[in-house]
Amino acid sequence: MRRPKSQAGVYSLSKAKVQSTVMGLIAFIVMTFLIIAMLTTAENHSRFASSALNDWTAQMQSDWFVHLLGAENRYYLDAMHDPSPPSLTTAAFEIATNMNLEDPRTFLGREIPGFSGFDDTLVIAGQGTDFTNMSIESGPPAEEHLDELPETDEEASDAVEDDPPEIDDEEPIIHLLHSHSRESFLPEIEGGDPNHPETNIVQVGQYFADQLREHGLPVEVSEHDIQAKLNERDWDYSQSYDMSREILVEDMEENDELAFFFDLHRDSVAREHTTATINDDVYARTFFVIGEDHPDYEQNLAMAEDLHNRLEEQWPGLSRGVITRGGAGVNGVYNQDLSPNAMLIEFGGVDNTFEEVYRSADAMAEVLQEYIHEEMEEEE
Repeated sequence: MRRPKSQAGVYSLSKAKVQSTVMGLIAFIVMTFLIIAMLTTAENHSRFASSALNDWTAQMQSDWFVHLLGAENRYYLDAMHDPSPPSLTTAAFEIATNMNLEDPRTFLGREIPGFSGFDDTLVIAGQGTDFTNMSIESGPPAEEHLDELPETDEEASDAVEDDPPEIDDEEPIIHLLHSHSRESFLPEIEGGDPNHPETNIVQVGQYFADQLREHGLPVEVSEHDIQAKLNERDWDYSQSYDMSREILVEDMEENDELAFFFDLHRDSVAREHTTATINDDVYARTFFVIGEDHPDYEQNLAMAEDLHNRLEEQWPGLSRGVITRGGAGVNGVYNQDLSPNAMLIEFGGVDNTFEEVYRSADAMAEVLQEYIHEEMEEEE
């Protein structure tokens, strides 16, 4: 009688094992399909990749990584003011929530509309610059000005500065462009919309180019009306950098001597933050903006930091500083992936005048020509 019971027990055990195996196989198949679905339907910036890992670790305080290196090499810890390891609780909280207890912006950025505009990283803070007065990218022109086209008669041409001085036949090495070509200055125009199809940042680019030519540097200025080109394609204002990229790539293909690229803009913050008096002269302050959403942005950042430091040496307070900008809601590249010598420069704000901006352009041309000539000498 024991033998049948033993067979029944073996049969029962085998049946349970088979059921467990089948359920495990089904669970494995379901999980596989779920993972495949997540990987194939997620947006590019959400997929697991080296860039995603970089974004994830960027939320953690850098002290953690220094301490990890210090576990193997004590010299890393010697450079720290506080060699004690960070709190494990704090680290776990940052990983789980992407919130930094020492940065209140991480608590509010996802809850308050528009607050993400303060997510820029302030690499170098100029005099008086902090998170409350960071550079603000200008909005699109008012509805009634979107389709407005520049005049072409003689009266309109008078608004532009004198023709640039003649230079030799040497190919330009500097390219100036204006992705927001209609950004203007309220004291120079009528009305409350700081955008204008004729009187705008392009005139600053023309003046800046003249000063660089005076220092023997061949320059070309892109004077395209980006807004008009956006209208032609029925593109949104947020695609301004896509439009200027097409122009820039075409110009680079036509002239392989181009080596330095500057996208000139006008800031949107108030006059009190964009104006400085230096040696009894009033200047429109500058701000360097570097896009961090491309792998080689640190090369662009190094150049911006160098130019900021040079300005500070000769005109203390002229530069508002250097910031990096990236992530959701912004362009984050600004065509700077095309060259390590590309950057975006804000010249003044909505309440500055051309006279104040031109003084800043004089100073910027002085430090830039020093930088470029030094770079050219090193290459020789």
